Amino acid sequence: MTALLRNPATLGILCVVAAGVTFSTADMMIKALSDGYPLHQIVFTRACVALTVILLIFVPLEGGYRNLLSKRMPLHLLRGLCVFIANMAFFTGIATMSLGEATAIFFVAPLFITALSVPFLGEKVGLRRWMAVFAGLIGVVIIIRPGTAAFQYAALAPIVAALAYASMQIIARKLGVTEKASTMAFYIQATFLVVCSTIGLSIGDGRLAEGVEDPSLIFLLRAWTWPVGNDMWIMLAVGSLSACGAYLISQGYRLAEATAAAPFEYVALPLAIFWSIVVFGDWPDLQAVLGIMLILGSGLYAFWRENIRGTDIAAKHPLPRNR
Repeated sequence: MTALLRNPATLGILCVVAAGVTFSTADMMIKALSDGYPLHQIVFTRACVALTVILLIFVPLEGGYRNLLSKRMPLHLLRGLCVFIANMAFFTGIATMSLGEATAIFFVAPLFITALSVPFLGEKVGLRRWMAVFAGLIGVVIIIRPGTAAFQYAALAPIVAALAYASMQIIARKLGVTEKASTMAFYIQATFLVVCSTIGLSIGDGRLAEGVEDPSLIFLLRAWTWPVGNDMWIMLAVGSLSACGAYLISQGYRLAEATAAAPFEYVALPLAIFWSIVVFGDWPDLQAVLGIMLILGSGLYAFWRENIRGTDIAAKHPLPRNR
């Protein structure tokens, strides 16, 4: 066992798995808070805690505070905005949807990256990987069930999140990223802090939530409320988990090859289904299970094809690193 842990590739994969567990646990906590607090308040608190952890621990570990003086500020701001949109859209969706189904839909992000890499990066994608993309999209359609009584508009939010994240990765791939992981994490969390504080100051009184009945919209528009009971501790835990997850995922991709480590991020999917059942009592029906399996299978197949072909269109950054 000790010999395995000394292997950088094995240690990197373990870091990726730990990051998946960490992010999924934080998602579960945010969903648990979604019926009592506005999303921008939760994300603001999370960003405050995450920034503190990043500045006190991770930035010093990666060379010190001088690394925060970036010469690529526009790129950091653009990345931060895309991740902000992806986060807000995903969390808006889980206020109404099952956490497992929302997570499964979001996992089409690597497939979107594969598809967008063709027009924007000039990458070549073979027929088999195109088939994986279409299979994943069919899985999304099966889960959201458009045109039926079971369809809900909140199901579109994780799709928006996946597109926003894929767009951010395409931009980053096109422009290139040479910054430290802690620097990128810092600016993304700083973006969260600035945008959420602006939203809180402008609509944090909850006036826009009056008369609104949709749970997802209420999650976005309700008034800021001082946390009661253990809720503040949960918010602080979400921030700590987000900062640790960002560091673990960065370490994982430093130690292991992307095409080897990326599939292990899918550990978050069965864990999200576990949280859905155990914490919220949301059991997926057979149709949802079919859609989830299509998305999972198509994503893993795409990574496998990239591995045997020696490419890494989707594996470079398949899922959000700095949530």
